[in-house]
Amino acid sequence: MASARSLPYPLGFSTIHDGPGDTGDGRWNFALYSETAEHVYVCTFDENGEETRIRLPERTGHVFHGFVEGAGVGTRYGIRVDGPWEPSAGLRHNVSKLLLDPHATAIEGGYDWGQAVFGHDMNEPEQRDDSDSASATPRCIITDPGFDWGDDRAPRTLLSESLIYETHVKGFTKLHPDIPEEIRGTYAGLGHPSAIKHLTDLGVTAVELLPVQQFVQDSHLEEKGLRNYWGYNSIGFFAPHNEYVSEAGAAAGPGGQVAEFKQMVKALHEAGLEVILDVVYNHTAEGNHMGPTLSFKGIDNAAYYRLVEDDEGNYFDTTGTGNSLNVGHPAALGLIMDSLRYWVTEMHVDGFRFDLATTLTRQGGDAELHSAFLTLIQQDPVLAPVKMIAEPWDTAGYQVGGFPADWSEWNGKFRDDVRDFWNGTDAVLGTLAQRILGSPDVYESSRRSPLSSVNFITAHDGFTLHDLTSYNDKHNAANGEDNNDGESDNKSSNGGAEGPTDDEAVNERRGRKRRNLLASLLLSAGVPMLLGGDELGRTQGGNNNAYCQDDEVSWFDWANADQELLAFTRDLIALRRENPALHPAWFRQAPSSEQSDGGDPQDTVRSLRSDGEEFADEDWDNPDARSVVFVFEHPGADSFALLLNAAENGVEFQVPDAPGAEWRLAASSDPGQQVEGEVSTLIVRDGSFTLLRSAVEAG
Repeated sequence: MASARSLPYPLGFSTIHDGPGDTGDGRWNFALYSETAEHVYVCTFDENGEETRIRLPERTGHVFHGFVEGAGVGTRYGIRVDGPWEPSAGLRHNVSKLLLDPHATAIEGGYDWGQAVFGHDMNEPEQRDDSDSASATPRCIITDPGFDWGDDRAPRTLLSESLIYETHVKGFTKLHPDIPEEIRGTYAGLGHPSAIKHLTDLGVTAVELLPVQQFVQDSHLEEKGLRNYWGYNSIGFFAPHNEYVSEAGAAAGPGGQVAEFKQMVKALHEAGLEVILDVVYNHTAEGNHMGPTLSFKGIDNAAYYRLVEDDEGNYFDTTGTGNSLNVGHPAALGLIMDSLRYWVTEMHVDGFRFDLATTLTRQGGDAELHSAFLTLIQQDPVLAPVKMIAEPWDTAGYQVGGFPADWSEWNGKFRDDVRDFWNGTDAVLGTLAQRILGSPDVYESSRRSPLSSVNFITAHDGFTLHDLTSYNDKHNAANGEDNNDGESDNKSSNGGAEGPTDDEAVNERRGRKRRNLLASLLLSAGVPMLLGGDELGRTQGGNNNAYCQDDEVSWFDWANADQELLAFTRDLIALRRENPALHPAWFRQAPSSEQSDGGDPQDTVRSLRSDGEEFADEDWDNPDARSVVFVFEHPGADSFALLLNAAENGVEFQVPDAPGAEWRLAASSDPGQQVEGEVSTLIVRDGSFTLLRSAVEAG
């Protein structure tokens, strides 16, 4: 909210996008953008909680600004905005409500839910409530930007070499036996050598953290004794969430979460691991017209939120949360851009995954490829080197393949088609092949490579890999919504029994299925994303919407990790990493055998039927076709043949000629699979895969 620039401010939008500024003479310079406010107050709080209000005396354009004597690092503060109250016109100013600074870099405390934090009377929504909210709201903290980064460098891992690990700061570390108890569940815990060792031993290159920007605990969850675990309820776009700081970090000084977050990033970077943040800029925790007044709603409601063009002042919502940020307005758009640059320059993060990214492209309602949001990111020199990953949908549209060429996207089609194939669904072999090859049907026409596709089988939202193969139905009763929440169509299969079982045949079938799914993920073109804990056999007991389970349902159960599955995953990741044929940077469609020119030597994929013949067009649509061979070749490197059989019976494959030395077994979901000597045929059992390797011949 504040700036260290000298006054008066130059006219222009850029004047509103800096944090509190030290003038060097014992004063701090604050500024706040509002087109509709009449007065803006900075409210500082002493150690006894006594409030001092300072009205910002100047206004340049729509920017209120002024100096605050005696403010400095560690000062707790909030803001109050006085102005008109006319909800039907989108005006919700209420000077009785203490608001968070949109540019606050640290936030202390949480909300006490009750009438005081609502700008309106909860019984008469059109009436303003004048009760003071200061005692029920958190405080912003002025933080020290200084930190010894030493020789910290961003790993800048190529997308073609990347393997993303989606995880949760608290859940990953809370029960880890080798992390000191006092830092479990914190930024310090994730930066601990034991946590990092698991990641580097596994072979991933980046952690993608569920939201760590300051978020709000929902009142309806607290009433049920639950908590917002995932964190998709943001309110502070510059502040690391304060519940993830260790006691030692908090004791180090006000806003200790900032320094502890930076130390975590530094430690991960030292191990060669990138840090990608799952960011929620599409909406905030203030909800719809019945929601609380916490920040933006009381500063300039119509500038920060999209309102329906009617006489009711209602919110345009494509997020399912009650509101959508108004990315067509420079105030909201500038805030997002400032936040992104802050996390890159000051916090040293390496990329972002944008929750419901399609909402951010809706300037006038429709999703736009050349929206201001996408255009600003594309031309920004600070953001150009970092990874940009879209969740390419929102409640109003599905936009896989619709983002710019320098973006990657969560590929929901990969998830769905791979699940369908291994479930034995009819007529999906053709789409399965597209996914293995990097989804050229989605990206090739716009000249985008497989690296545009972030492939995943499971993510935080839905079943874990263990549960995907153990449950036909969701089991979400613990969420307190009568099992009505969460997706009902999971494309899952329990293997013959619902939930835990002692049936050895069922458990063997499930284990094979998990290995099949992991192999499909790790042996496909694109950027694989592994859900944290899938390598350990992590279960949520069939809960496919554990957003409110901040407990053993969601935390990693290290004590009962599936060590065999962990070893299998490590080996497969190493195989991918060490062999260029298994992680191409571009589409790899080999020429037909009928072509005489031999094709481009970089073309390294052939798709064959189980009888060794090439596919005719009609073969791909055969509803009974459930087997395929992919031959991956790369000049001067080992070659691989991937044999997939999703049929309920074993299939005899005609093995193609080895490009180099004779085929050897590289991996299989069938522990009994054997390959001895030169092979021309190979039986792959029901519901399993086999990967063969042909070493490059010397000379």
